[in-house]
Amino acid sequence: MKKAHGNIKIILKNKKAFHNYNILDRFEVGIALVGTEIKSIRNSKVNVGDAFCKIDKNDEISLFNMNISTYEKGGYSNHDPLRPRKLLMHKREIRRLKAKLQQRGFTLVPISVYLKNGRAKIELGLGKGKDAADKRETLKKRDAQREIKKFDY
Repeated sequence: MKKAHGNIKIILKNKKAFHNYNILDRFEVGIALVGTEIKSIRNSKVNVGDAFCKIDKNDEISLFNMNISTYEKGGYSNHDPLRPRKLLMHKREIRRLKAKLQQRGFTLVPISVYLKNGRAKIELGLGKGKDAADKRETLKKRDAQREIKKFDY
């Protein structure tokens, strides 16, 4: 369990997304879950390190490679940890997003997983991939800011 801001409880943040992508826009979406998945999310047994999103022909958005560990007390009704999960978003938002994704180099990556009023939500980021030089530049800027803060009174 991480932080709680009012009715929001942050389960995890994907720091790797900010390292590999320039995040240009953010979207809050719901997740269609089955039985024991929400219990595993509440126990922080989730990983989105390699996860990505795709929009299919029917304008439905799905999340792939999100690992929600099986629930210890689930028994025979446990879920598949790596199954594709449908994300819940309005059709017009998906169509607008689909138009942006068709431009070269853009992708949808999960930024964070949290509970909002007891419901699991994912924050998606519309990102453009960084190359190695951009990543080094970002690290240099971060180190410079850290040095400035260290000597700032």
